[in-house]
Amino acid sequence: MIGISLCLIVKNEEEVLARCLESVKAAVDEIVIVDTGSTDSTKAIAARYTNCVHDFEWIDDFAAARNFAFGKATSSHILWLDADDVFLEEDLQKLLALKSTLPPDTDAVSMHYHLARDEYGNVTSSLRRNRLVNRMRGFRWIGAVHEYLQVIGTPIAADIAVTHASLRHDGDRNLRIYERRLGHGEAFGPRDLYYYANELNDHARYEQAIAYYSRFLQTGEGWVEDNIAACGKISDCYAALGVKELTLEYALRSFKYGSPRPDACCRIGYWHLQEGNYATAAYWYEAAANAPKLDQAWSLQNMSCSTWLPHLQLCVCYDKLGDYATAYAHNERARAYRPDDASVLHNKSYLEAVLKLPGASPATSGSIHEEVSL
Repeated sequence: MIGISLCLIVKNEEEVLARCLESVKAAVDEIVIVDTGSTDSTKAIAARYTNCVHDFEWIDDFAAARNFAFGKATSSHILWLDADDVFLEEDLQKLLALKSTLPPDTDAVSMHYHLARDEYGNVTSSLRRNRLVNRMRGFRWIGAVHEYLQVIGTPIAADIAVTHASLRHDGDRNLRIYERRLGHGEAFGPRDLYYYANELNDHARYEQAIAYYSRFLQTGEGWVEDNIAACGKISDCYAALGVKELTLEYALRSFKYGSPRPDACCRIGYWHLQEGNYATAAYWYEAAANAPKLDQAWSLQNMSCSTWLPHLQLCVCYDKLGDYATAYAHNERARAYRPDDASVLHNKSYLEAVLKLPGASPATSGSIHEEVSL
């Protein structure tokens, strides 16, 4: 059986730290907490779980702090989390099973990272991260912001999920770090160009975001998944700015880097739906619904685009085309994911009345619920 050191870097996490540690303590042999300047009770809470609490002077560099934490670990393998992450009970049991069966010479294990769920418990945003690594391999963290763990070789892909359960978030922190670095005259490489553009996009600074996404793509050195995502994000920026033609152009441009992804298909479908091109919109939403599932995807996945959303949009498209039976079938598929959704229930009632299905009530209005964007 392998040993596991859990490593976290923390600052002012008194609201969530105990929850995180309680969720995983049964599976780890050592807990290493590195505090980067807490002014609340974070360190006192950490001390209830471990004697390995260390201070690290914050230098605007997440990789440096994580590497410091990794350097304090003593078990054969290192597991890393953030304080607002948790293992749900089923995932804790899977982690315990993995611990007892994993060959000791395993270099790394990747796990799902579930970033968001809807009110029905469906995962809506997910990706994979290298979570458990062999300490003796000396893998290092790279990048001051949006850091990544550089793992050599192919990790084992485990069917285990870490769930992000944030209660609050300093939405300006990463942007401040990037802009301080720019202010010091630092030249960004492709990865930082991409993630700085993301921060600008998140702060509705769309023109600047487009400029930095474009600079990222122009390097020709980006990770293919980031290239695909950048095209989609530029499309969304142009949509927010009301530039319709470039909204479509950049959604299509993502195909230069790989096969059509569900979110790109939904963007294109929505563009045609707004133009009243219902048959064309239906084609693209069908493509989104039927795209191969990327279970091992390392890139961020908007799960709505491959589950309920294209079916809800197809309901709209086929209603507009007068194919009410197909519209109803797609609405039912959306209802399987979102059984109490007001739009889905409205459409159900409306279409049952149109189709004169047994037990149907009179429609509450004369049309389908309007479509929703990506």
